[in-house]
Amino acid sequence: MSNAELNELKQKYVAAGAASPATAFADRAENAEIWDADGNRFIDFAGGIGVLNVGHRHPKVVAAVKAQLDKVMHTCQTVMPYEGYVKVAEKLSHIVPVRGHAKVMLANSGAEALENAVKIARAATGRSNVICFDGGYHGRTFYTMAMNGKVAPYQTDFGPMPGTVFRAPYPVPYHGVSEDEAIRGLKMTLKTDANPKDTAAIVLEPVLGEGGFYPASKSFLEKIREICDEHGILMIIDEVQSGFGRTGKMFAIEHSGVEPDIMTMAKSMADGMPISAIVGTDKVMDASGPNSLGGTYTGSPTACAAALAVLEVFEEENILEKSQALGEKLAARFGEWQNKFDCIDHVRNMGAMAAFELVSNKTDRTPNAELAAALCKKAREEGLILLSCGMYGNTIRFLMPVTIEDSVLNEGLDIIESCLESLV
Repeated sequence: MSNAELNELKQKYVAAGAASPATAFADRAENAEIWDADGNRFIDFAGGIGVLNVGHRHPKVVAAVKAQLDKVMHTCQTVMPYEGYVKVAEKLSHIVPVRGHAKVMLANSGAEALENAVKIARAATGRSNVICFDGGYHGRTFYTMAMNGKVAPYQTDFGPMPGTVFRAPYPVPYHGVSEDEAIRGLKMTLKTDANPKDTAAIVLEPVLGEGGFYPASKSFLEKIREICDEHGILMIIDEVQSGFGRTGKMFAIEHSGVEPDIMTMAKSMADGMPISAIVGTDKVMDASGPNSLGGTYTGSPTACAAALAVLEVFEEENILEKSQALGEKLAARFGEWQNKFDCIDHVRNMGAMAAFELVSNKTDRTPNAELAAALCKKAREEGLILLSCGMYGNTIRFLMPVTIEDSVLNEGLDIIESCLESLV
């Protein structure tokens, strides 16, 4: 079917809140390129929102999924378990930097991972409160909506949110929130809203995802760890977007050396197959009773096969080194743009988790969300899929596959430069 025909069906049958505004429909993809239903080619700088760090349809992953389809597609692992689930758990327990011996639960999505992380933390501590941060994003289920540090569009139409979720400032010095102010705000939250003796967990992203790609400093994460230890609160690190090689290490928290009690991950864990994981210290993970965790499709055989293949790809193809190298290339080009365009400011990257701000005025750092929207729209018209994000909607973020070819990368960056030249 053509794009036009598919759009007609979308308008008629897909719920408005779930329908994509995009009018091109993906037909096939390879590494960092997508072709739509009309045969038009797009360079993919979005990666399915950070899902495709090893590229669209990596051959090793495709082969692993096909092989699994010839064996078992589904049994529900709580009814009859299978090798893939326990092998993924074994692999993750060895590479995820939580305190002590790690145990693992598999789920289907980032939101489901965060929901279960909170359940586990409550069971382990006997407490109910959760503290999250401004700008954080944790999902679209009801509890994770409440955890998100941004109202629109995630909470706007859905009525009252669950209680016992409290907020603290996230350190973004560029926007006037220093690390000291953020810690002071967290301590005030513990004093005025969330009594420490009733607080199960502090949940944060080591690099804000939807919130703008702002990394937390090593010292800030160390202070969070200290506060958690002081009050017997569990530290939950959300690596759904920053994990699996995006930042040049397997997980962003590794840059700090801090060991959380629980970590969540999803997105690039299985190169597009739906899977997520909650990994935590064994005593914490074993705190809830029999049959208290799970789900019909959690850790499906095909998704586990894909995840195991992704881990092999990381070892065989030096993905972490490629992420670091990609980040350096992006940083160099961003630096050129910052000097060339008055609208570009605060270029930054941690490995290949890279972004810059679009502003109306560099002196007072006035966010320009309109320009960000216009740039993404024009880039799409020129054959480049590009995403914005951030509390002010003015951050341009880069989530292309780490495996992107240099020629395709440079072609995409040239499109951005050409679009900026025409817009400003």
